Amino acid sequence: MSMSRREILVSTTAGAAALSVSPAAAAGPAATGAAPPERTLRVLRDAADYAVAKIRATAPAVTGFPVGTRFEKWVYSQNGDWVGGFWPGTLWMAWLHSGDDAFRAQALASAARLAPRQTDTTTHDLGFLFTPSWVTAWRLTGDDTWRTGALRAADSLITRYNPRGRFLRAWGALDTPDNAGRVIIDTMMNLDLLAFASARTGDPRYLDIAVAHGRTAQRVFPRPDGSIPHVYDFDPDTGAPLGPGTVQGYSPASSWSRGQAWGVYGFTTLYRRTGDPAFLATARRLADYAVGALGPDHVPVWDFRAPQQPHDVKDASAGAILACGLLDLAAASGRGAYREVALRLLTALAETCLTRASSRAQAVVARCTRNRPAEDGVEISLPYADYYLLEGILRVLRPAELDRAIDLSGPAGHPQAA
Repeated sequence: MSMSRREILVSTTAGAAALSVSPAAAAGPAATGAAPPERTLRVLRDAADYAVAKIRATAPAVTGFPVGTRFEKWVYSQNGDWVGGFWPGTLWMAWLHSGDDAFRAQALASAARLAPRQTDTTTHDLGFLFTPSWVTAWRLTGDDTWRTGALRAADSLITRYNPRGRFLRAWGALDTPDNAGRVIIDTMMNLDLLAFASARTGDPRYLDIAVAHGRTAQRVFPRPDGSIPHVYDFDPDTGAPLGPGTVQGYSPASSWSRGQAWGVYGFTTLYRRTGDPAFLATARRLADYAVGALGPDHVPVWDFRAPQQPHDVKDASAGAILACGLLDLAAASGRGAYREVALRLLTALAETCLTRASSRAQAVVARCTRNRPAEDGVEISLPYADYYLLEGILRVLRPAELDRAIDLSGPAGHPQAA
């Protein structure tokens, strides 16, 4: 995608001129963290209340870790698959919003079921599994059982580091050649587990690996216009770069919207943990592309470069993740225009993507797409959409409470800029 295409998208999107993130646009009340309009606050409060009510009604019947819906009912994994951290994380978000201790008890019980995964060295997804569940549990309870388990998971994650290519391998058991050199943008979201481990132990190894992976990712993923592929492959024996690819995007040259959102969020978080301005600059490049690619309804299509976009199927989960990343980026960079876009995203999700119209639906957020190329989970509900919607809303409504859960501090532990 060229810059001219982005300009066309912006010029044909209702209100899109206001979405263009520039230094001039960033100046203003939002850059100082001024309160959103009352109507926006009301929409977000109503959405959070709806989510809490839905979770309260659903939680007693949950028998595993939700991975997606079929006919509006949750389908479960018993070991958590890669998404197991999001259900306890969602319960924690519900507890922070409501103060209902039933959610706290349910979050702890659900997180405890992930204990066998602490020593799983077959996946990069240990951050997804243990950060919203065990790390949050430690931060909110102070019980060192949760800290110890999260550290053990970090130990498992760093076994996947390839020092020749300076990356964390995404997929496949360590003793298998399949996907041995494969890196995916999603891994950026798993690095904060390593930052947590270094902060808690004083051992720089974990963060050093996170930084090395982040530098590799920022070298090979972003294109000149700020879009990214889903996958990048290396020769696992030499570390030599082989080129981009995709599994969940339309093509190696496309921009899978959830991956773009993972990148915005992940690079911003890594900047906050390190203070390295290169990570902030990368987050901004990715964010500027995503903002320019949003359509008039502010709900991302599943791939920003799919041939039928902006009329293709949606992925509300990408919108929720992107909103969180943009709110974080606004605070980290002091550029309030990112916050304005995030508020529009959250408002659009709250007004057009909740399951309010269905009494049988067990999830909070509808209109999500898991894997469009595989025709797997098109326009369903996904557990991470529920989690990140609530996280995003709490970033706006209850930032101090959310900070307790996920640590929103800026570089070197300093408060954020906005």
